[in-house]
Amino acid sequence: MKEKFEKLGFYPADILLPKNAEMEKWAVVACDQFTSQPEYWERVEKTVGDAPSTLRLILPEAKLNDPNVDQHIADINAAMADYLKRDVFKTLTDSLIYIERSQSDGKIRHGLIGMVDLDQYDFTPGSGALIRATEGTVLERIPPRVRVRKDAPIELPHVMLLIDDPDKTVIEPLTAAADSMEKVYDFELMESGGHLKGYQLSDAQIDAVAAALTGLASDEAMEKKYGMKGVAPLLFAVGDGNHSLATAKACYEEAKKNTPESQWAELPSRYALVEVVNNHDDALQFEPIHRVVFGVEAEKVIAAFKEAYPNAYEGQGEGHTIAYTYEGHSGSLTVPDPKVQLAVGTLQSFLDQYLKANGGEVDYIHGDEVTDELGSKPGNIGFKLPAMGKDQLFKTVMADGVLPRKTFSMGHAQDKRYYVEARRIK
Repeated sequence: MKEKFEKLGFYPADILLPKNAEMEKWAVVACDQFTSQPEYWERVEKTVGDAPSTLRLILPEAKLNDPNVDQHIADINAAMADYLKRDVFKTLTDSLIYIERSQSDGKIRHGLIGMVDLDQYDFTPGSGALIRATEGTVLERIPPRVRVRKDAPIELPHVMLLIDDPDKTVIEPLTAAADSMEKVYDFELMESGGHLKGYQLSDAQIDAVAAALTGLASDEAMEKKYGMKGVAPLLFAVGDGNHSLATAKACYEEAKKNTPESQWAELPSRYALVEVVNNHDDALQFEPIHRVVFGVEAEKVIAAFKEAYPNAYEGQGEGHTIAYTYEGHSGSLTVPDPKVQLAVGTLQSFLDQYLKANGGEVDYIHGDEVTDELGSKPGNIGFKLPAMGKDQLFKTVMADGVLPRKTFSMGHAQDKRYYVEARRIK
């Protein structure tokens, strides 16, 4: 471990990469994508065939409820052991990898692969940890993932952590230096996933990353960015893969029970491989996630909203403005002087209470047109939320603890992380 990283919760790692694999077949998209489109994963299966692939090392969540899921998990663990035994991997020792990911919109997202210390991560709302969840963690989603990870000898990351680096001090200097760095991969991703390049950092570049991250975690940085002095610094906010990181944390906590405390630092399961992205990367876009409520009387929902927020009024104005659509009607509600940072918090707090008292169901929808279409059907009402500005993310987590669930989405499904790197956890 490099001493300069000790107070950052983030370290270089012994990163596993395939030695001779066809990279287009090796890399597959994050397991929690295309869960309602089994045909996507069927096409991936045909593309991969018998070639070495991360498809054999992950469980697509489309299969999570299969009756033979236990056999799937056993096959994954067996494939991991087989790849290790057959020496499929090479190891980049004590390394960080800088990546450039071409997205479906043509923009390039820049990232940094390393590992985080799970002792520095906490998904509890209001936590003062260096690494924090941005949204509420649904505890029921963790045990199925633990079943996949608990006996696995290696991990593959689709976790994406965000840093709030407006001056672009951590990752962007690597972009300028990429032409002189050692390239470790460069290939097209399957299924319209774009293009991916990876570069190994030099020792001097690793030291520069540590220095820049130290600056981001300083008390001066917290005061400058958030107007808060003497607070526990927030260095990393989970952008994608919070439940995967929470699963890694659960497995590590279980390992601690059978390990003397003096040996916890040596547990491979104490750490998890992640990609770090600057919240200010131009390619990173936040898209709102709307709500459609089913099985309700829309007029009563609107009336109850106004009762819950007595100062709310029809139309757009200062405060939190939320558009609505139901059968034959559309409009907006504005809540002035809101008590929370984001409009989604104002709406979700109301919906949670209303549905608990009156029944009905809510679904989380991407896209204005789909929300309007579903909301306009009898017995439904759709609510459209404004996009959260990227500058609001860290400020809201600092002020409110976590965002309401399903606040934002980072890009389209095909632009999510693809599995490439791995790390031993046993």
